[in-house]
Amino acid sequence: MSWDAIFDPLFFTPFLTGLLFSLVLPVLGMYLRLREEWLAALSFAQLAAAGSLAAAILEAPVLAGGLIVSGAAAAVKTWISRSGNNGYALLMIAGWGASILMLSNVPAADHLGHALFDGQLYFTGKEHLASMAVFLVVAAGALRWLSRPLLLERIFPDFFRANGRSPTRYHLAFDVLIATGLALATAAIGVMASFALVFVPTMIAYQLGGSWKRSMVIAAAASVVTYVVAFEVALVYDQPFGPVMVLAMGLAAALAWAVQRLFRPRIARDRSRGLT
Repeated sequence: MSWDAIFDPLFFTPFLTGLLFSLVLPVLGMYLRLREEWLAALSFAQLAAAGSLAAAILEAPVLAGGLIVSGAAAAVKTWISRSGNNGYALLMIAGWGASILMLSNVPAADHLGHALFDGQLYFTGKEHLASMAVFLVVAAGALRWLSRPLLLERIFPDFFRANGRSPTRYHLAFDVLIATGLALATAAIGVMASFALVFVPTMIAYQLGGSWKRSMVIAAAASVVTYVVAFEVALVYDQPFGPVMVLAMGLAAALAWAVQRLFRPRIARDRSRGLT
């Protein structure tokens, strides 16, 4: 692996930007998977892409368009979630259809469309890094407040009702948080790479983790290692980052499955003991 390429001034900022995404998205994804709402991540990313394209066509700030549309989806997510993943799937295909129509009818948006769907991380600049750094700080603070209520609701479904409280505000805050993170990620690394960072590391963690804390560490570690490898491979072989990242995540999932099969008795024992 050639570290000289990563630390080249031209690529170091994109590398750091993606590294922050690889740290925060799997952590947020753990709570989505806990709530069995992982498909919401793909719908948010797809809608963010559609919003970014619409903003570009209207000559408005691209990132703002993605944030507004994905944020609007987060605002109505409580209603959508009543239909389970069906609602998220409908949002996803609606976002995809709108994106393709805009690309077909506005050729000037074609370059942005390739960036959003191929995941051209190398073209990100300091503004992407700064926005992601701010989001990381906000997410860390928000999760300190949100983590316990989200876990309590899942483990003890009647907790809030028994105490005369509503979990709605926690749901809304988390939904806005994940929608914002995915809008930022989509603008930098593309739709499918953003979804892969939310989905695959958490799948690995749920397979191998013996406790919630251990699973969080496994998800973040798997994401960071896979991201670094994918970044280097895509850079050295001059390939679009998004597809390389998605394929690397697929290989990581296959490796995790093999590890689980090999060490299944030990993993099952750790889960039964609840080791941290």
